[in-house]
Amino acid sequence: MGARDVLRGPVGRMSIRQRPSRHSGVKVTIDDEEDNMRYCLLMHYQEGHEVGLTEEDMAPAMAAFGAYADDLTAAGVLITTEVLDSVVTTTTVTARNGEPEIQDGPFADTKEKLGGIFVIEVDNLDEAIKWAQRNPANGWGSVEIRPVARTYAADRGWYNP
Repeated sequence: MGARDVLRGPVGRMSIRQRPSRHSGVKVTIDDEEDNMRYCLLMHYQEGHEVGLTEEDMAPAMAAFGAYADDLTAAGVLITTEVLDSVVTTTTVTARNGEPEIQDGPFADTKEKLGGIFVIEVDNLDEAIKWAQRNPANGWGSVEIRPVARTYAADRGWYNP
């Protein structure tokens, strides 16, 4: 029994595979030979320094994230992961009035911030949910699961992963 079978558990395969297109007229290539879907696990939580945590305090959480990334890698589902710098380093660009506006800091002022992402490729949403449930960020924040609609590569252009 492989790691993906363990993750599926007793539920088995569900039919959550539909890729809705909200962008009519946009041509996207879908590789019918590939039956996996790509999901971003977006981790939202309060930043450690905001709640008084030191690097030493955060070491166990970083170790948990390392073990989680190792598990994703061993299962063959990890595409990439990124930990974002502090929200105080954020710059937001908008052009709502036809002119570019640049704002220091995040656009939304909330306690929980987008702190990082894991991009995984699994068979369906059920598997993505199981991996999200194991994400250490659940202990102090939330993990948003969002399907990847399309991606870009210089040699392929826009495509549906």
